[in-house]
Amino acid sequence: MRDFLFKSATFFGLGKVSKAPGTVASLATLPIVWALYQAGPFIYMAVVLLLLPLSVVACEIYENTVGSHDNSEVVIDEVLGVLIAMTWVPMTWQALLVGFLLFRVLDIFKPFPIGYLDRKIPGGIGVVVDDVVAGVLTNIALQIMLTQTIWLGVRIG
Repeated sequence: MRDFLFKSATFFGLGKVSKAPGTVASLATLPIVWALYQAGPFIYMAVVLLLLPLSVVACEIYENTVGSHDNSEVVIDEVLGVLIAMTWVPMTWQALLVGFLLFRVLDIFKPFPIGYLDRKIPGGIGVVVDDVVAGVLTNIALQIMLTQTIWLGVRIG
C-alpha cells in the first residue's frame, strides 16, 4: 500500500516530466473529469471525497521519503484540485478550458489565501490544501459564470 501511495503522489510518474509537471497533470486530469461526469454526480463526488485523504497520505509519504516539502514531482494535489474545480460544472469545451486555465493561474500565482496556506501548513495537508482551495475558488468562479453568463457554453438560471 505504501508503494501505491508513493506512486500516486506523482500520479504514477507523470509528475516526473521535466517541464511544468503541475500543468501536465492538470491537463491529464481533464479526461478523468469527463469520465467521472459521465458516471454521475454521486460517483464523481465519491471519488473526490476518497481522493482527498488519499492525497494527503500520499503527499505525506512522499515528503517523508524524499525529504522535501511540496516537491514539484508531487502532482496528485493538482489532480484533486482540478476535480474539485470542475465539480457540478457542465462538460463543455468552454467550461473545461476556463476551469483548467483559472485553476492553473490560481495554483501558480497563489493569491491570498492560497499562498498563505501553502506557506503555513506543513506536511501532506500543506501540500494538498492550497490546491483544494484553488479548486474551490475556481469552482465558485465557474458557478458564477454558469449562472450569470453564457461563457461556459450554457447558462443555468
